[in-house]
Amino acid sequence: MEQGSKSRTIIKKGITFGTCLAMVISYVNWHSIGWAIVHGLLSWVYVIYFFLVHG
Repeated sequence: MEQGSKSRTIIKKGITFGTCLAMVISYVNWHSIGWAIVHGLLSWVYVIYFFLVHG
């Protein structure tokens, strides 16, 4: 496997995990699918914000 291909795979999985994590945190906190979608689009930005403010 090429180094560039491996890096893209890792980044893609990280983005996917960050999106899922943001959506779960958002839904548990706000009980709103709309907010979960918005926070999923923000992904890691929302996860980091949540843990800085509420962690």
